[in-house]
Amino acid sequence: MTTPRIELLAAVSRLDDESATPATAVTSIRLPVALREAMAAAVAAGFDASSNELGVTAIRDRLELYAQRVALDMHYETHPDSRPTLAEIALALAELDGDPLAADPDLIAAAAEAVVRFKPTANADDVLMYAAGMINAVHR
Repeated sequence: MTTPRIELLAAVSRLDDESATPATAVTSIRLPVALREAMAAAVAAGFDASSNELGVTAIRDRLELYAQRVALDMHYETHPDSRPTLAEIALALAELDGDPLAADPDLIAAAAEAVVRFKPTANADDVLMYAAGMINAVHR
């Protein structure tokens, strides 16, 4: 039985097969006026050859992002121990952002442990904000 996730992966993988000489289909999409105007401005500024190319590229990029998410989720289902902890994600974010908190992984780990008690759906940004608050509370 094919699931929607597998169908998405298969459909996205076919995008590369069609990229040289793609078969096309006419479609109609209702766009907010401001979005259409922004697309026209982007084309006029030379960022894309046409509104159609801009739209197709944006949709392709979004679908590839979804496929990557599905593949990663499937990997984590098969290998749950490979999923990074909230503290590891927060540390990686701090390192990528050049945040000074990256120099203190123990603080980030403590913040990750503490913040989920108050906000079970906390993300890496929440952890870093909490860690910064912990530093601020100590240095008052």
